[in-house]
Amino acid sequence: MANLITIGRLGLLFIAIALIYTRSFPIVAIMAFVIMIVFLSDALDGFIARRQGSTSEFGAVLDIAGDRVVENALWIVFAHLGMIGVWAPLMVMTRGFFVDTMRSVEYTRGKSAFGENAMARSRITHFLTASRFMRAFYGAAKGIAFVFLTALFAARLPEGEETLFATVIDSWPMLIFGWFMVYASLALTVIRGIPVLLDAMQDLTEDSVRSQ
Repeated sequence: MANLITIGRLGLLFIAIALIYTRSFPIVAIMAFVIMIVFLSDALDGFIARRQGSTSEFGAVLDIAGDRVVENALWIVFAHLGMIGVWAPLMVMTRGFFVDTMRSVEYTRGKSAFGENAMARSRITHFLTASRFMRAFYGAAKGIAFVFLTALFAARLPEGEETLFATVIDSWPMLIFGWFMVYASLALTVIRGIPVLLDAMQDLTEDSVRSQ
């Protein structure tokens, strides 16, 4: 069931992206709520997996892959729409390639991203990458950031400029909060990736020393 939710939210994501490109104010405004559902469903699949006792390494890998597709696709879309610089998706993808490559190496050594065999070597690494608090906070930051960018894009469309929706979204308090969450999520992307790379490289170095 949890894996089906992961697959389903990807389908919902691509439908939302296609409808955002209609550039129709009411449709794009509704897509802000659809994007919210995409991120809420990410939390739902994990909850269901734990509730049903159906957590598995495959499920964890599929969940991570789904997260990568969602965040990379949305950063690319909003860069293409001119809402954020192209550096954002480039940075996120570069981080993802390096981290996932290191994780794939660790998988061959019997380790996983989360759970009892988590690859985290230190408490700080575990807190940043595997703790429920940080995973929830990071997911919420990304969700809020993408909902904000979708809503802001809608508010700045010609049809939406004079609406109450635009007045709220384009207000200074909302702009400050929204852009803070955008850059906070980007910063967390890098911060959470660094310890994974360091731990994996330390494992590989120790293996290399032992093999000599």
